[in-house]
Amino acid sequence: MNNYGFVKVAAASPRLRVADPEYNLAQILELVNKAEAKSTAVIVFPELSVTGYTCADLFNQQLLLNESMRYLTGFLDQTRATAVLAIVGMPVLVDQKLYNCAVVTHRGRVLGVVPKMYLPNYKEYYEKRWFSPGYSISQNVSEIRWLNQSVPFGNLIFRSEEFGFSLGVELCEDLWVPIPPSSYLALNGAAVIANPSASNDLVSKSNYRQQLVLQQSARCLSGYIYASAGVHESTTDNVFGGECLIAENGNMLKTSLRFNRDSTMVYAEFDVQHLDSERQQNKSFADSSDAVSGDLKFRTVELDYGKSYSVSSENFDRFVPRHPFVPENPVVRDERCEEIFHIQVAGLAKRLEYTRMDKAVIGISGGLDSTLALLVTARTFEVLGIPHQNIMAVTMPGFGTSNLTHTNALQLMKSMKVSVKEVDIRQACRQHFQDVDHDPNTLDATYENIQARERTQILMDIANRVRGLVIGTGDLSELALGWCTYNGDHMSMYAINSGIPKTLVKFLVQWAADNVAEEETKKVLRSVLDTPISPELLPPDASGCINQKTEDAIGPYELHDFFLYYVVRQGAPPQKVLFLACQAFHDRYEPAEVKKWLRVFYQRFFSQQFKRSCMPDGPKVGSINLSPRGDWRMPSDAEVRLWLRELE
Repeated sequence: MNNYGFVKVAAASPRLRVADPEYNLAQILELVNKAEAKSTAVIVFPELSVTGYTCADLFNQQLLLNESMRYLTGFLDQTRATAVLAIVGMPVLVDQKLYNCAVVTHRGRVLGVVPKMYLPNYKEYYEKRWFSPGYSISQNVSEIRWLNQSVPFGNLIFRSEEFGFSLGVELCEDLWVPIPPSSYLALNGAAVIANPSASNDLVSKSNYRQQLVLQQSARCLSGYIYASAGVHESTTDNVFGGECLIAENGNMLKTSLRFNRDSTMVYAEFDVQHLDSERQQNKSFADSSDAVSGDLKFRTVELDYGKSYSVSSENFDRFVPRHPFVPENPVVRDERCEEIFHIQVAGLAKRLEYTRMDKAVIGISGGLDSTLALLVTARTFEVLGIPHQNIMAVTMPGFGTSNLTHTNALQLMKSMKVSVKEVDIRQACRQHFQDVDHDPNTLDATYENIQARERTQILMDIANRVRGLVIGTGDLSELALGWCTYNGDHMSMYAINSGIPKTLVKFLVQWAADNVAEEETKKVLRSVLDTPISPELLPPDASGCINQKTEDAIGPYELHDFFLYYVVRQGAPPQKVLFLACQAFHDRYEPAEVKKWLRVFYQRFFSQQFKRSCMPDGPKVGSINLSPRGDWRMPSDAEVRLWLRELE
């Protein structure tokens, strides 16, 4: 049984009748049972969902309060065998004061009662007419006598050992204040925040509400479950849309349709293992926790689910994008590409200004990486007011160069009006084969690396002659896999693509073709985009076409970029990475193939660290960078055995 650190949660907005607890709890029970059938750990219902939020002066009627408790008792009796943690909203009377509360129930028991801390008193809301704010009593009272038993009350955090997460609760208006209770809850260990809410719908309010939830989940490095009252509340003065939101660390996992006349429920999985990892690595979060440690005291309530849930492809409700570095939305993707392009340009411009150089030297292979590097360099020169002729673009055909890439390289350089130089490296490599006693008929690593190092030597020497900067073309994916020749294409004076994964390079070139390239260059870029990825270090086939394809040797880059994201960015263990990859690529690769290439990824990622330990400078553009001076510091001789053993 393995849940891979995921916890399934739900947000629900049930049908209700105003001031009818019997009906409302029957609707709530129905949704609880549905959530239980889907192995849900937590379900959140709206604020005052037992009575309805819009009861107004009826909250002062003792009958309504008594009947709410009576039918809640019946609800508890009917959920004794139910493992899902259900959070419902209802009025609770404590010492002659009425509080708007979230009641946390589990397996037929009330685990705790959390009062709303901040009460709105707007034109459309008059909660202070009926309720008292909870922040004062929560500082002094940690337990109340309610339903003939002692119940934890106030500042509470609910913890589950089985699922490895802690949960805190805030109610509606609490989220809208300058320092929401969820901030304190998160800093005291709550990785999941539940918000039973009743937020009316006005023009544009939904977007603002979603932004609040997203931002708070990001600041708190938490999962956030938001469930709001629906259309069956009283419409005397307001309409409620029943919006349900589930967000995680700044990402919206699920949203519901508003104004649904039936009960609404949305599910998602929180990756609490990843949230814990984020908090562990984020030292500002830890410092904030230390800073507020004495501000509020929280009582921890343990909960025992009594069973563990196993996550499988059949019951997994979380969308796993195949290309985590590439936004799915085309508009967002174009915005991302433009921003990355500007970051690259700014990085290179600073380096040229600092070194007082107005020339650059760049090797052009006719492939994607060198094409992107040339596009960035050209734009940088435009920004600095330097003519394109000061870019020395060098194509260096060797034993593996195909007709297609050679033509692409020449046409690209000419279309961009840079200085063009062609150096055939074959004779120099033959001489070097002889110098190092290598049989040129042995097509091994020596055969390939001699060519790569010859090209780098040429670029470096030309740069010395013209007093220019050698621009590196290698990308983040190649660095992760060590798919570069040490002191060959591994080395440059500024590695402009070192922060960009291979799956994103293609989209950056496409964006440049659509937005910054002139018409003649666009035609060449389309040909480059259709060219197979290859180092072209082995001879082409009989027809002069590419014979050495990188992905045939090391595996699909889309898989390796996926692995890179979850291994480095999220610190996920191998079994979890494998599970997620099988979900994302279920219709493209068989599980055995995914596992095969994941094994290759771990082996290469560990064994090739020595190349990253001395990689040149280059701009960080995303959440992952493998620079030994910044994001990734790893011993070059670390053992991979633990990771491979876990994978098996």
